Amino acid sequence: MVKLDRILESKPKLKKLKCKKSWLSLNWKICLPLAAIIVLILNYAAVAQTSTSAVKPSLSLEVGVDTVWVLFTGCLVFFMNAGFAMLETGLCRYKNAVNILAQNFIVFAVATVAFWVIGCALMFGDNTNPLFGTKGWFFDGTDQQMFKSLKSDVPKSALFFFELVFAGIAATIFTGAVAERIKFIAFLTFSFLLIAICYPITGHWIWGGGWLSKLGFYDFAGSTVVHSVGGWAALVGAWLLGPRLYKLESYGAPIYRYLKNGSNIAMPGHNQSMATLGSFILWLGWFGFNAGSTLKADPGAIAHIFLTTNMAGATGGIAATLISWWRFGKPELTMILNGVLAGLVSITASSAFVTVRSAFWIGLIAGILVFFSVLFIDANLKIDDPVGAISVHLVNGIWGTLAVGLFSVGIEDKLRNNAVQFAPGPKPGLFYGGGLEQLLIQLLGIISVGIFTFVFSALAWSAIQATVGLRVSPQAELDGLDISEHDMDGYHGFEKKEV
Repeated sequence: MVKLDRILESKPKLKKLKCKKSWLSLNWKICLPLAAIIVLILNYAAVAQTSTSAVKPSLSLEVGVDTVWVLFTGCLVFFMNAGFAMLETGLCRYKNAVNILAQNFIVFAVATVAFWVIGCALMFGDNTNPLFGTKGWFFDGTDQQMFKSLKSDVPKSALFFFELVFAGIAATIFTGAVAERIKFIAFLTFSFLLIAICYPITGHWIWGGGWLSKLGFYDFAGSTVVHSVGGWAALVGAWLLGPRLYKLESYGAPIYRYLKNGSNIAMPGHNQSMATLGSFILWLGWFGFNAGSTLKADPGAIAHIFLTTNMAGATGGIAATLISWWRFGKPELTMILNGVLAGLVSITASSAFVTVRSAFWIGLIAGILVFFSVLFIDANLKIDDPVGAISVHLVNGIWGTLAVGLFSVGIEDKLRNNAVQFAPGPKPGLFYGGGLEQLLIQLLGIISVGIFTFVFSALAWSAIQATVGLRVSPQAELDGLDISEHDMDGYHGFEKKEV
């Protein structure tokens, strides 16, 4: 035992190791590598400047910043698809949630292929043809004739992405108007045809160097090019599909929501939280939608467009709130949401060409228009539009395009009122001493695009009806398209009740 104790005592004791304190503090350890990186970048820039003859214009700092701006705002516009998905799903019934989400998700994929194969070529392939482009099929970024009408030094691939997300938005607009009763295959087919043929042809007239642009028609970010085209497609689709079915116990059989006595059955949405969040996303995305259309990081123009865009959305929401409060006795949330969206649609054509004060009135009128339009289309025309897409996008797309001819400040300094006029731009509007000239040009564009899109949509929808069919069966509609079209339940495990 004594021997064991001696062995334990003789065991060397472990010493605590002390780490030598580095002569560099944490801040220096971080700053030195960063400084080295900055020096390398500056040296690279200095070397590049010594051989300017070998530097391509596309690699300049200005073009680089413009490219980042275009791609960033394009991503904001892309994110608007999530806004539409949430808004439309929330404003429809729970039994169709999966179907509407699936439509809003896959539609951008369909639009991507359609625009890549043919749409981009028809829209931007030849700025000398007054009707449609003829070059650039299966876009690969190498055709130097593409996008000449946009007069931008941004790489063509960046321009393609930016224009693609706009095409995708046009395809999502009609989704809400035909919701809860359209076959999924019919929806996919029409989406492809719209983005491959209809949208790019009318877009070429205005943005692609076509005949309307040569006449002096202006639509800065797409009140007509995007929203009215989507709205016309929605109008024809909802009209041909007919109203939704509803099953009343007193009738014993399903009936259409428009009754013979002139009244109609309300079909409220199932999730107002989702609809509201979707509207917030759309409001955010609209800053990219409008300001990104400068296609360059012009500080003054971008800041001004942010202000006009926000002002119109705000006054549209306020107007719809006050009118619904007056008419219904309570402020109605769906009208508030659609009022904001209507204001945003209405300012899209003129956001770079009008003062903030004008944007106030443009949005205010849009909020009034969307309220009465929703009631008129539903009660008088008997066209069943579950989310109010026709009123928001078509009616206020038309109003926004006309507003250019009324409120545009023109390029004369004496008419600008300290506004930022993005050049090139329209002539002064009627309220700024320009007379009727610009207003009549805008009206001609509205009518031309409207007739073409209406006829195309009617032919396309009719062809789909004759082949794969447009509408699901009555029983499938009553059961819900989640089950009949996707064999899924959007709220599995929840107790659900039809309201």
